[in-house]
Amino acid sequence: MKDILLLNAVSPLAAEVMGSGYTLSTDAKNPVGVMLRSFSMHDYALPQSVLAVARAGAGTNNIPTADYAERGVVVLNTPGANANAVKELCLAALLLSSRGIVDGIAWTNSLVGDDVAQQVEKGKKQFAGREIMGKTLGVIGLGAIGVQIGNNAVKLGMNVLGYDPYITIDSAWKLNHNITKIDGLDELFASSDYITLHVPLTDGTRGMINAAAIAKMKDGVNIINLSRGELCVNADILAAVKSGKIHTYVTDFASPELLNVPNVIVMPHLGASTEEAEDNCAVMAAQNLKDFIENGNIKNSVNFPTCTAPRAGVCRVTVIQRNVKNVLKSITDVVSGAAINIENLVSCARGDYAYTIIDAASDVPLSVLDSIRACENVIRVRKI
Repeated sequence: MKDILLLNAVSPLAAEVMGSGYTLSTDAKNPVGVMLRSFSMHDYALPQSVLAVARAGAGTNNIPTADYAERGVVVLNTPGANANAVKELCLAALLLSSRGIVDGIAWTNSLVGDDVAQQVEKGKKQFAGREIMGKTLGVIGLGAIGVQIGNNAVKLGMNVLGYDPYITIDSAWKLNHNITKIDGLDELFASSDYITLHVPLTDGTRGMINAAAIAKMKDGVNIINLSRGELCVNADILAAVKSGKIHTYVTDFASPELLNVPNVIVMPHLGASTEEAEDNCAVMAAQNLKDFIENGNIKNSVNFPTCTAPRAGVCRVTVIQRNVKNVLKSITDVVSGAAINIENLVSCARGDYAYTIIDAASDVPLSVLDSIRACENVIRVRKI
């Protein structure tokens, strides 16, 4: 029986996916894997027994992925599992930013007296808005979420511009042909009535919506941020809202300075908070974690390359190594030097790290595994 440590509550479907060979608990002492959602692991003492950490969600800012890579701990996430939930919330945000829905509801609930209906008819004009049909939406980031938002916005009659210099072939195939791919942000800023952000938080994207960027936008632009609060400089957003440059700012990330500000709508981090999204994320996280533990296959990792292979031979050995010259040769030299026939070998690299799967025709003894571990720039070796 293998233990999986839960640092957050996850959908019960995760346990069903892992199966009877695993125990999922919040107090596992020597877990082979960890599952979590929002728990911060930056100051967490990770047990040495952990092979992989699986986040039931896409973002991994709460996990020290670089440190774990050095320890040979694979960090997995679930890109696209919550895409529909975020897409639906973004479509709602488009309407919230266009119509005086939030303020109108609050005003209506403040009314007193028997003539509420008459008061509504007299006062509703102050909440009149505009329609999104025929307007231009700029989508920054065309991953699983951004593509769905763009495609659905087209169906709602919007003109859609998409920007993503790193768009994958899979996303490009799914993109509606009516969406115009823009090569630079300046053009998107100048042309968009609405801008929605769907990019990860990195050194390159932190604070990307700032005073300089806002100055390039159309007057009265609506900005929607359901990705990460730090993508926007709040002080610059508030100044632009106050001046009218930004009509409405909708964000899923609460911050004290954003609360109770006219034309700023702050939601309580609802992006993936649906029953369906939580189930989808838990299922994908469990599938990825189980496949890695049992087969050594890496799918949807943020700190190691995707590397999978069907099982062949009698024994599988996996090696996490640094991506430098001659490491793979030193590994295969050890195996061949022990007169072990390799039936299949797959090696993949990403950045500073590489991962190798070796399927051997016979059992690989402990002495050979120790010799591989002793190779320079090898981080972790496992026999499955």
